[in-house]
Amino acid sequence: MDLLRFTTAGSVDDGKSTLIGRLLHDTRSVYEDQLASVRKASPNGLDLALITDGLRAEREQGITIDVAYRYFSTPRRRFIIADVPGHEQYTRNMATGASTADLVVILLDVRKGVLPQTRRHAYLAWLLGIRHIVFAVNKMDSVNFDQSAFDNVSRQVGEFALRLSGSHIHSLPVSALTGDNVVARSERMPWFSGESLMEYLESITVDGLAPLEDLRFPVQYVIRTDSGFRGYAGQIAAGSVSVGDRVTVLPSGQVAAVRAIAAYGGDLERADAPASVTLCLDDHVDVSRGNMLVGSSYPPVAAQRIQATLVWMSETPLAANHPYLVKHTNQHVCGQVLRLVSKLDIGTLQPKEGANELLFNEIGTVELETHRPLLCDTYGQNRTTGSFILIDPISNQTLAAGMIAGWTEERRRHPMSHGATHRGVTVWFTGLSSAGKTTLSNAVYERLWAAGWKVELLDGDAVRQHLCKDLGFSKEDRDENIRRIGFVADLLTKNGVIVLVAAISPYRALRDEQRVSIGEFAEVYVNAPLVVCEQRDVKGLYKRARNGELHGFTGIDDPYEPPLTPEIECCTDRESIADSVHKVMQFLERRVIHPHRTGQPD
Repeated sequence: MDLLRFTTAGSVDDGKSTLIGRLLHDTRSVYEDQLASVRKASPNGLDLALITDGLRAEREQGITIDVAYRYFSTPRRRFIIADVPGHEQYTRNMATGASTADLVVILLDVRKGVLPQTRRHAYLAWLLGIRHIVFAVNKMDSVNFDQSAFDNVSRQVGEFALRLSGSHIHSLPVSALTGDNVVARSERMPWFSGESLMEYLESITVDGLAPLEDLRFPVQYVIRTDSGFRGYAGQIAAGSVSVGDRVTVLPSGQVAAVRAIAAYGGDLERADAPASVTLCLDDHVDVSRGNMLVGSSYPPVAAQRIQATLVWMSETPLAANHPYLVKHTNQHVCGQVLRLVSKLDIGTLQPKEGANELLFNEIGTVELETHRPLLCDTYGQNRTTGSFILIDPISNQTLAAGMIAGWTEERRRHPMSHGATHRGVTVWFTGLSSAGKTTLSNAVYERLWAAGWKVELLDGDAVRQHLCKDLGFSKEDRDENIRRIGFVADLLTKNGVIVLVAAISPYRALRDEQRVSIGEFAEVYVNAPLVVCEQRDVKGLYKRARNGELHGFTGIDDPYEPPLTPEIECCTDRESIADSVHKVMQFLERRVIHPHRTGQPD
């Protein structure tokens, strides 16, 4: 018998858990001790929803919170059901349950019809590759099994389901509470001549997304033993592999033959997706977690700039150009969302352009860039290599689920090639106190870090607290402070690091000295008038200097010598931080990251 994986969806109180409980109860798939426990917990008759709502919080609140998986079988088929929450707060749980399903049963209350959450769940299931969608119009007993009530909801379903292209839509009336048309056909709805839900699930032929035939084997773990055994464990995401097959290791491009396929029940001659196996190769090639073994006929694309659909799952809105972690197959890479292309209008299921943020439970199309290429296919080709999640690098919270739709050609690379590492440079941010050096250098740091470049930030205040805590503020001590910063920046620069220095460094001669010493050096003049800097001064340093409490304060009783020919000038009183960051990033793109584009030597 073949296996059908399906999930339920719908709004709160539409009866999803009761429907699954009815399916399990009427097909005699509930153990007697579990049924006894449910009877004990049901003061007002047998509450079938409690068969799947097992958490104490779920029973107390009368809602589903977690995803509950249940297995059962009939003489005609085996089933795995994912009972998912209907509350908008738990839409991310619904996405989890639907990610491996072949079919979705969406419940609607016949008295309420199609709700926004109905549209959201249907569209999300469609995004996740589910092409068989059953709309079960529930609680028919509440309208005395009236045909016109069912027909009215069916028309609403038909109107918006037309936008789910390629889907097979089926509607039927049920009453999960009384069991009508769930397992057995209902005698109280003689006007409906179709199959019951159970009959439909037993007979449906599922033809989801076309499976990718070429091998995709993301390496999850490298197994080594004292006896010399070396194997690469993981789950086959697509295709098949046989002993003797030649496979390519990505991204290195090394080729080896499969010597053995180890599995739980013993060695195999052949393994197909989605089997979990350990592959042994005939050569000691360099393979580590996150690498991928593929066939040679159709390798995945190595892409850094990706177009994807995001389902946002965090209370914190999506932030463009903010560093995120991207988990794709078995690897984590740094990345950032370059822009939000459009946001889905849940009422019309049409994209809305011009949106500037993505909020909790919203769905949008984005352009994403990662610091090193992802070995990927589109989600339509393969669910595993075509999906990813975004993670907050600080809290480790999952922020979004993503489905890859394509990639930008200019950042697409063949997976066999190696990207050249960038050379080091010191970017020296100079300017008056409160001109914006720290704010600007931090923003540039985030952009570079998210893009995966080797970058360090030397902030003048932080250096004073550690490396230069023995120095005062005399002319000699200030010079020594700058020389120490320059020495550290020079070491990092020589090792291929982009060093961001944020220091007042008021004396032109000392800055020029660092330029000569370091060599790879760029000066950023963070220019803001003294009056603006005094207005921004949250520490009150300018006020103390004018009152005579601080002596030798730059801009008051000690001069600041602005750069004569800086590489970049950022007028922070007239331009936004984003504009200033853009200037610096443009310079780094030309000078460091892609020097060949302007004809500069590497």
